[in-house]
Amino acid sequence: MMTSHSGRKYSKKLGFMPNPAVAREIAGLDAQADCQRIVYLLTAYEFPWDITRSLEVALFYTYASDTVSKLLDRTREFQDHGQKRYDDTRLLIAHFMESGWDGDVGSRALARINQTHGNYRIPQDDFLFVLWTFIEFPMRWTSEFSWRPMTAHEQNAWFNFWCEIGRRMGLVGIPESKPAFDAFVQAYGERHFVPDDASARVAEATLAIVRAWLPAPLKGLVAPAVASLIDEPAFLAAVKLKPAPVLMRKVVRHSLKALAGMKRVIVMGGYPTLLADAPNRTYPGNRYEIEALEPAHLQQRKKRAS
Repeated sequence: MMTSHSGRKYSKKLGFMPNPAVAREIAGLDAQADCQRIVYLLTAYEFPWDITRSLEVALFYTYASDTVSKLLDRTREFQDHGQKRYDDTRLLIAHFMESGWDGDVGSRALARINQTHGNYRIPQDDFLFVLWTFIEFPMRWTSEFSWRPMTAHEQNAWFNFWCEIGRRMGLVGIPESKPAFDAFVQAYGERHFVPDDASARVAEATLAIVRAWLPAPLKGLVAPAVASLIDEPAFLAAVKLKPAPVLMRKVVRHSLKALAGMKRVIVMGGYPTLLADAPNRTYPGNRYEIEALEPAHLQQRKKRAS
């Protein structure tokens, strides 16, 4: 069994191109036993930018669930501490994708997530729905917008990795195949994808996080850009987001495909791209403790109790 970092390190081909040896290593690994290593290679070498973007879209998609959004809205974490909530989530997930659940920081990140979830009564179906989004959207994004799609072998490893994360979160009833999981979410959406004020508030609070990253002329493009990427009528209705104008949708999607074409011949960014190299708005210089990455209202509750 090969875990995330226990293997060869790679350099860009000719100093600027993707190295095909990465994909060859992945193809030679076992999709079940070696899924931690495969996920590391996918996130650090093959699709670092794409997987980050796709997981952001996945997070947004979860707001279509009325029960998921009601909890998020009740805590007001996105409304009152949006950038921190975004960064805490990003850091915890990235740690166990980079380190694996067997790595020290990965296991600590997973423990932190489980401890946080233990403060709430979350229905099992909601957990499974959110887990599915982390499986589905990277597969979907790489198929549509990346320099190459995930192979069937890589998709299988990605599925296996996240199912094991789910088991380590205490989830039961995880569907045994991707088609079975898709069918579960289809039925879940029929019950829970309904227009809801809580969904709209959490969605708007998250859009405000992204707007804060951009110069003023681009702020108004954030909502239609998101709608261009998730143009499912049931989702848009649930979060009360207007469909993107046809021209906007074409511009967004064609721009991403043009970027993908460039990345077929030029690697943009580090190789590998690691969490420690990413900018961090909440914790400059990446100065934080994994055990302290928790919602602000829980931190405040601890202070009041001490």
